[in-house]
Amino acid sequence: MIVTSLLDTDLYKFSMMQVVLHHYPAAQVEYKFKCRNPGVDLVPYIDEIRAELAALCSLRFSPDELDYLRSWRFIKSDFVDFLGLFQLNAKYVEIHPATDRPGEIEIRLRGPWLHTILFEVPLLAIVNEVYFRNTQPGLDLSEGRRRLREKISLLRDTDGYQACRIADYGTRRRYSREWHEEVVTTLRDGLGQQLAGTSNVFLARKLGLTPLGTLAHEYLQAHQALGPRLRDSQIAALETWAKEYRGDLGIALSDVYGLSAFLRDFDMYFCKLFDGTRHDSGEPFAWGERVLAHYRANRVDPRSKVLVFSDGLDIPKVMRLYEHFNGRCQLAFGVGTNLTNDVGPEALQIVIKMIRCNGQPVAKLSDSPGKNMCEDSAYVAYLRQVFEIPAEPEAAMAG
Repeated sequence: MIVTSLLDTDLYKFSMMQVVLHHYPAAQVEYKFKCRNPGVDLVPYIDEIRAELAALCSLRFSPDELDYLRSWRFIKSDFVDFLGLFQLNAKYVEIHPATDRPGEIEIRLRGPWLHTILFEVPLLAIVNEVYFRNTQPGLDLSEGRRRLREKISLLRDTDGYQACRIADYGTRRRYSREWHEEVVTTLRDGLGQQLAGTSNVFLARKLGLTPLGTLAHEYLQAHQALGPRLRDSQIAALETWAKEYRGDLGIALSDVYGLSAFLRDFDMYFCKLFDGTRHDSGEPFAWGERVLAHYRANRVDPRSKVLVFSDGLDIPKVMRLYEHFNGRCQLAFGVGTNLTNDVGPEALQIVIKMIRCNGQPVAKLSDSPGKNMCEDSAYVAYLRQVFEIPAEPEAAMAG
């Protein structure tokens, strides 16, 4: 059994799920799986993935786990009470070979947002581990351990970086559950205060670390169908978040419509209200400069705000970003696949993205075209027009 606890997921799933319970309990959504690696055949492992899915759906939150969630200052008691009754249901998940793409699998999740939101992270972890234990049986992890020691040494022992802190964001694409725990334990013991925490709630609890996370793209995408009008959907999403958390969990995600559209909506009110912003696509140095300039233009001291970088980071890139922005703002770095799936074989680049909400298409139009994903080209064209986003090559939207 790969996933043994419903806490074995990322914190932002719980923070978003609480908003769904309190504000959008009737919302219906659809998610779609995609593997971005060419030539990866997952079809032989469908039965094994289904078996692991069934095991996942047998899990319930234990009283101790509920007490842990209840101890967080931003989690409300009625949400924990709901989780005490909660169980994932496999009826919302379809897994089968893709009919139009030989060698690829189709995974779709359809159902109430409140009852499907917790599937994404553990399901991706299951696909990863099933794939690697079949294609790399008995892999010697000594190379992964060597690489991990090098990363720790580089960050810990290089002069001038003692205040540079990283966090583990690697649950979805980890090599395996056991390896993930070994990695985070090694980081904790090797980096000390330079490890800010982990996005994985189970490991945060087990290893005495800080769980980290706020919101993901799906939250802002859903507001394309939930908000008052499409043009105001990003504003509505941020205002609803602020209403729920009253100043807590104040990191805004900047790339659902690209940075230019984000900054148009992220006015002086939001600049002062939110603690910072998160980068997840596009060129990070240019992104950071534009965000800092935006804060200054809105009479906010950038040194009081956090820039969170989380897009495909490795330790050398973290250090370059730290050197460039240190002293000009507060900094946070979430490192994912490079920590939890750097053991030798090529890591899978797999995602599960929301594509519909309440029967309406939703889309993410980020600053990295390869990350975009939508099945309705007419809707994408309309979305670009509404948010004044330049067109891009059609192939980039084929996800």
